[in-house]
Amino acid sequence: MLTPAVAPIEAKKKEWSPYTDNGGTTLAIAGPDYAIVAADTRLSNGYSISCRDVTKLAQLTQHCVIGTAGMQADRAVFHKLLRTRVDYFKYKYGKTITPTALAQMIANILYGHRFFPYYCFNVVGGLDAQGHGVVFSYDAVGSYQALPYATTGSGAQLLEPLLDSHIAQRNRTQKNPPMSKDEAIAFVKNAMASVSERDIHTGDFLEIAVITREGTQIITREADGVERIKLGFD
Repeated sequence: MLTPAVAPIEAKKKEWSPYTDNGGTTLAIAGPDYAIVAADTRLSNGYSISCRDVTKLAQLTQHCVIGTAGMQADRAVFHKLLRTRVDYFKYKYGKTITPTALAQMIANILYGHRFFPYYCFNVVGGLDAQGHGVVFSYDAVGSYQALPYATTGSGAQLLEPLLDSHIAQRNRTQKNPPMSKDEAIAFVKNAMASVSERDIHTGDFLEIAVITREGTQIITREADGVERIKLGFD
């Protein structure tokens, strides 16, 4: 009597990870006399939306803002740590840390946690001592680079070609002058709106931090298109 062949049962390995990606997209642009850092406010978990109004930006000094994509828990802890370190620097040295020194400090903190890194990917925008915009982009373990623009998060691959074309003006026969502050703000709104239509992890509201010599202005774009301007974070 023939017995039917039975496929061997494969043992399933149970896997667990301390990390999760909560989506979202960040963007930073360095201008001649300004810097812009922007991010959406959607917090997602897979195909579920956990919250529609979670900020990914943190104002560290009067002229420096960080935008972080990745895991919300690590982002919250990391931003709290950075604010503490910035306050300690001011208390110890009697002056506000510069964006360039802050960029190196962030790299040192991330590298110090390289064996169990913060699962967050950062862009930092600010003004240097001469009042020119500067942008720094990081990976999870602290490697960073000064760039004219940077983007991280789930929509970064969609944003990068737009930035290459409009900011770096690559593959263009005729070069345009650098964008003014108002032109850059309009570009950020249109670019992030375009990404939100193609990336399910990016959406809901848009926060834009505009950094100039006068300080940092926060523009929040509502769902109905009405803009609410805040002078700083709570």
